[in-house]
Amino acid sequence: MPASTVIPVLSYPDLSEAVDWLCKVFGFTLRWQAGNHRAQLNIGENGAMAVTQGNGGSQGHSVMVRIEDLDAHYQNARRRGAEILAEPAEFSYGERQYHARDIGGHEWTFSQTVADVAPEDWGGVSANL
Repeated sequence: MPASTVIPVLSYPDLSEAVDWLCKVFGFTLRWQAGNHRAQLNIGENGAMAVTQGNGGSQGHSVMVRIEDLDAHYQNARRRGAEILAEPAEFSYGERQYHARDIGGHEWTFSQTVADVAPEDWGGVSANL
């Protein structure tokens, strides 16, 4: 995961086209890409965003927030009434995450790094930087 605390996640109908366009037009650089499913882009020293294959537009976004203690955060959010979309789970790419929806209908992913895993170890491809 990049060092950014907050990571926007935007969907586009054509992932490869979006990655190329964002890099050429806005100056992002590719960090890694997993097929036509998902990519992570860098901007500046510690800015980042994720790009996914999807419908795009205003409904195709979410916010990812990196936190230190996922389980405590999850318990607090659940206790205080967040709509939990996905329970905490650990993923092969080295993150433990849960998903929730806020009172405005916005979707959030909260993520805690649990292992430093190379993209090639879970099916991704590192960019040639």
